[in-house]
Amino acid sequence: MRVDWLRGGATALVTPFGADGGVDEARMRALVERQIVGGIRVLVPCGTTGESATLTPEEQARVIALTIEAARGRARVLAGTGGNATAAAVERARAARDLGADGVLVVAPYYNKPTQAGLMAHFQAVAAAVPGLPVVLYNVPGRTGSNIEAPTALALARETENIVAVKEASGNLSQIMAILRERPDGFRVLSGDDALTLPLMALGAEGIVSVASNEAPELVSRLAESALAGEWDKVRALHYRLLPLMEANFLESNPGPVKAAMALMGLLEDRFRLPLVPVQENTRARLREILKELGLLGRAAHAAA
Repeated sequence: MRVDWLRGGATALVTPFGADGGVDEARMRALVERQIVGGIRVLVPCGTTGESATLTPEEQARVIALTIEAARGRARVLAGTGGNATAAAVERARAARDLGADGVLVVAPYYNKPTQAGLMAHFQAVAAAVPGLPVVLYNVPGRTGSNIEAPTALALARETENIVAVKEASGNLSQIMAILRERPDGFRVLSGDDALTLPLMALGAEGIVSVASNEAPELVSRLAESALAGEWDKVRALHYRLLPLMEANFLESNPGPVKAAMALMGLLEDRFRLPLVPVQENTRARLREILKELGLLGRAAHAAA
């Protein structure tokens, strides 16, 4: 299965919450619109940045549906549907398919620390449950406690028709290069770490699932498109311009800093689901400095609900 649309800049969307603690649907629609206007063509709701771990199944389905409705076919929707119970991940993938998602992003099961054989069985079960729907592996060992090793990712790519890509956030360049070197034709590799977008795309990766594009969709989109065009002077300039923001977004647990930055920009209210809490004031001050340097303060009012 080929997925030529899975390229360039994709955004790991935050989930805005209202004063009642529920999903702020008007804000969600506005954020999707801002991403599309900024040049983002792949939207990723309900991932780590979207606080998926604290969304109920009904809320998750609603956030995915809102993203699809707001996109109106102008951007593809790669819905986060992973979990640490295979049966639940299967149900979430089926629900996303039925809502009209273009594909699903499935994180390695967290906490239970499966073996490589267990990871193989998990992803094969999810893929088999949604035949014809593109499935993207998501490897983020710092969150999950387990690593999808290169031989495992490659075996899944070769043996399972609708496993079409991997979002790699291991930070292990040797592992990622092994996947890039040995992958079958058409299998996509996406950076899961903003700061590694330049080197990974220089090595052959097709794009980035970005946190920083929540704040700066135009700049991240331009960086990814310039990399695909081989315009490396432009890519380097954008990379170093965005690097302080990329790093500041992880001064505290994601999505704490990115939501704080978006609140400073007037895009949403600085609200989280426990156990996440607002960032410390020194982090907020640093984010304000960086946003000012990037010219991002005072430019986002049109996207507020």
